[in-house]
Amino acid sequence: MIKFMARAFFAPVARLVFRPRIIGKNNVPTTGAVLLASNHLSFIDSVVVTLVAPRSISFLAKSEYFTGTGVKGWMSRAFFTGIGAIPVERGAGHAAQEALDSGLKVLQDGGAFAIYPEGTRSRDGRLYRGRTGVAWLALTAGSVVIPVALTGTENLQPPGAKWVKLARVTVEFGAPMDLSAHGPATSGRARRTATDDVMEAIQRMSGQEFAHEYNEPPPVTVAERVRRVFRRRGRH
Repeated sequence: MIKFMARAFFAPVARLVFRPRIIGKNNVPTTGAVLLASNHLSFIDSVVVTLVAPRSISFLAKSEYFTGTGVKGWMSRAFFTGIGAIPVERGAGHAAQEALDSGLKVLQDGGAFAIYPEGTRSRDGRLYRGRTGVAWLALTAGSVVIPVALTGTENLQPPGAKWVKLARVTVEFGAPMDLSAHGPATSGRARRTATDDVMEAIQRMSGQEFAHEYNEPPPVTVAERVRRVFRRRGRH
């Protein structure tokens, strides 16, 4: 009920205030399992996609948004639950697999799930190499993939900004992609080539420059900074 009411209220208001340009809306199947794979420019991206899509979309959000106390904590939980967010612990390894499993359950139940193959927001506007979780999800669930290109959301809520600004954005939904021809989800090669195809489709719509490397958040510690230096040297 909360999710329905949020879409019924927020979606028309968002369209009226921000007047987003929406392209290819009919490419999104209105029923059945569908995985939306989008570029990632701003914190607000998930809100934008779920409010302009023609059906209810689920996506992952930090568990902290659901654990607050008092009125502020209640409002945060209500808002993120209402727009389809699924709480998840962020991280690598076990946490990352749990996140994918959450998305897989949505797809296996015939729902729509949105993911950012880049993993984190692009800080320089380039499109980074996709991580293969997007292919694993699609191939495991047998769902189609809708590539999504966002333009202008970095102006709607610039990195570090606490409030949303008035800015025009474009959301383009690409043609459905069937990745099954690449092979099974158990094949690393199939996952890699399928992911690359998805990223190429996103790039064609967004026009972003390709960065032929993975996008990683800034290192927090000196040790992490050193590890990344040696990791890059090991690739050459």
